[in-house]
Amino acid sequence: MKQYPIVLFLMLFVGVFSAVAQVSPDCATAISICDNTPLNFGTSGFGMDDFNGASRTGCLETTTSGAIESNAAWYRFRAGAAGQLGFNIGFDNSEDWDFALYKASDCSDLGEPLRCNFFDNSQQRSFMGVGQDPTGIQNSLQYEDWLEVLPGEEYLLLINNFSATNSGFSIQFSGQLFETNPFDALDCTIVTNLLGPPIAACEGDAIVLDGTVTNAIAYMWFRDLEDGNGFQEILGESDAYLEPTTPGIYRVEVRTSLGDVLQSDVQVAFADSASSFPAADVTLCVSTNNYDLSQKDIEVLGIQNPNDFMVSYHRTLSDAVDGSNSLPKDLPVVIGIQTIFVRISPLANPNCFDIAQDFEINGVEVPFLDFPDQVFLCEGIPGITIGEENPNSSFQYFWDSGQATSSITVSEAGSYTLTATNQGCANSRTVEVISLETPEITAIKVDGIQSSNTITIETNRDGLNYQLDDGAVQISNTFQSVDAGMHSVTLIDTRGCGSVTETIVVVGPPNFFTPNGDGINDSWHIIGISTLENPQVFVYDRVGRLIIHLTEDSIGWDGTFGGEEMPATDYWFKLTYIDGNGQNMTARFLQNHFALRR
Repeated sequence: MKQYPIVLFLMLFVGVFSAVAQVSPDCATAISICDNTPLNFGTSGFGMDDFNGASRTGCLETTTSGAIESNAAWYRFRAGAAGQLGFNIGFDNSEDWDFALYKASDCSDLGEPLRCNFFDNSQQRSFMGVGQDPTGIQNSLQYEDWLEVLPGEEYLLLINNFSATNSGFSIQFSGQLFETNPFDALDCTIVTNLLGPPIAACEGDAIVLDGTVTNAIAYMWFRDLEDGNGFQEILGESDAYLEPTTPGIYRVEVRTSLGDVLQSDVQVAFADSASSFPAADVTLCVSTNNYDLSQKDIEVLGIQNPNDFMVSYHRTLSDAVDGSNSLPKDLPVVIGIQTIFVRISPLANPNCFDIAQDFEINGVEVPFLDFPDQVFLCEGIPGITIGEENPNSSFQYFWDSGQATSSITVSEAGSYTLTATNQGCANSRTVEVISLETPEITAIKVDGIQSSNTITIETNRDGLNYQLDDGAVQISNTFQSVDAGMHSVTLIDTRGCGSVTETIVVVGPPNFFTPNGDGINDSWHIIGISTLENPQVFVYDRVGRLIIHLTEDSIGWDGTFGGEEMPATDYWFKLTYIDGNGQNMTARFLQNHFALRR
């Protein structure tokens, strides 16, 4: 546990010292500070109107009292060096406090505030201020941008309470200025009080109040416990020095040989020292998730009241000691082990911190599975390999079908799920295996046979591209301007199951005819077979009996057999021809039946 003992060595002062209120509601009597202030015990009233009836200053507006100030406290400080400066105003997270900061040394010429914040505390935060929330909360609405200060610049700070309750606040300064100039970041000569600025100490710290004055002949010390009884003399204390061990407002009364009686007051507060409790290590599965560090607060605080202490988390021990670079509560988790250092400090005095504990966050890589979740098993292929082709040797793999490998070969359609595990972190991916038939032409539809035709290729399934003869490959199964006669059609599987080429004939078999002597559709024949070599047409009845044999020179079938009219029903046909290789072929893919109607 790190504590900073405070020993004050003050220069000799001459003249008359007036008592200084520890919380001043007026700008003119603003408390001069050059260090963190003790936790005060609330504010009461707004005193005189420091804004001369104005309705607004920066972000602050008049309240129901008719004044901008409401339960106000004023403080004054001066920069001792150049650099980045901020401050944290700590308070009970159930209360609502606002502030305005002015770059001014004259209360009659405040101007507009450099920084101002009036957001309500609906999110129940414990801090507001300038810079960054010390608990690691990012982009808090209750924080304004850092200040860049120069030596000698004076500032006036107004703090307002707008809550039904008013239990007080503390002020802690922060910023890079305290790293570059740890001993003179703020100019303590602004404090003209003999006993110096308010003192924020840790439990057990050695405090020395120095009331030394030239020509002093007697010293008396008093203490006000703020219990309504006023200052009580501390019997037996008559030296220039006092070592207080309990909190309160202390007063020294000095009598000089010149007959002067000097008084000076100072507030001394002792904050309970923080104690951190062990926090368990954490193992997390890393994908895109963050870890909420605030989950650890209850572990490291133990029985301590979370409303009285601040918990922050840091990447290094030195950051924890300095209270700098707090990690965001919503911490991105990376693969590997991160050591997180814990800092606990009382809101009343962040210097009374404990950094005894740390814990590890072990970010474990969640296996990434990158393989197709849909594959096709082509007809005639005995099997297909699915799964992770480039496995990680650190991972364990298991299929729901029982195999403990990263990939398997399957021969049946279905769903197959692979689970990969790494130190308890798992990821799964399911593959749908779909069986695909070999593509086949089921029919060729000709939109009225003529010298130039539109044809449609009908198949047994989808997922195909089409090519007619040596033409361009197309998605559509319809071709325009197709000559009558013999052609080749290629079916190309878009899902990797190859291609099939078939020979087709573009001819026009009528769907029906009506041999009733009216001169319309009185005979049946296949139109366009003259484009084929040696075409032969055979017509059959339902039982397969050959009814007639037609050639390209035949006038067609008139609907009779052996001189008798055949009944009105369906009949079947077959078309043969000689292909380019001299082979006798039967035309496929034609609608091979038609109707006789009477």
